[in-house]
Amino acid sequence: MGKRLEGKVALISGGASGLGEAQAILFAREGASVVIGDLQEELGRAVAARIVDEGGDARFVRLDVTDVNSWHDAVSAAVQAHGKLTTLVNNAGIFHPGGVESETIEGWQRMIAVNQTGVFLGMKAAASALLASGNAAVVNISSLYGLIGSPDAISYHASKAAVRVMGKGAALEFAKRGIRVNTIFPGQIRTPILGDITPEQDAAIKASIPMGMVGDPMDIAHGSLFLASDEARYVTGAELWIDGGWYAGC
Repeated sequence: MGKRLEGKVALISGGASGLGEAQAILFAREGASVVIGDLQEELGRAVAARIVDEGGDARFVRLDVTDVNSWHDAVSAAVQAHGKLTTLVNNAGIFHPGGVESETIEGWQRMIAVNQTGVFLGMKAAASALLASGNAAVVNISSLYGLIGSPDAISYHASKAAVRVMGKGAALEFAKRGIRVNTIFPGQIRTPILGDITPEQDAAIKASIPMGMVGDPMDIAHGSLFLASDEARYVTGAELWIDGGWYAGC
């Protein structure tokens, strides 16, 4: 167990799998009390149990990031359990393909609700508790697709690009009030959101990445750890690309 997040209380949305699971595990190993928020109750409780088995402090709360009351309940659970909330990771996200012609109104609204509105609701619901801590950090997880385009992901691009500028706005809003807000832009990472791909698709993805490999969820978790820690005390409104060099070539 490390001590880089000793004394921190972190609420991580989408913490039951993928990037969120990795962040929850690493944060706990570094001394944080972790609250895992997700709709995947069985998986979320399993992650919390694993952390506890490793000697860490974790609990699961059911969280629908599209629902303001669900957010308030999750924040309240964290504060009631630990007396404070110092850290928010807006990690929950979904993806489905669809361009301007093929995307449906329902698909668009769902993507925006989870990926964009969910981030806003998280920051809004947690703001009071984060301010009360006097030394808080928010890490928002966007995507390289929030910076570059593709022909078949119009609603995903829109939602993740919004997260980028929302983070900058929130960073300026809270810069003198004790909350730092930063954004991570993952590239291709092996998570459930990547889905099942063929060996040919896997090879094509790797060929497009300068480092020639797909990232691991822990690659994102280590970046998030830095931004959530006091090592980043002078960092706010920043953008961290963790992508194997992908964006450098764009």
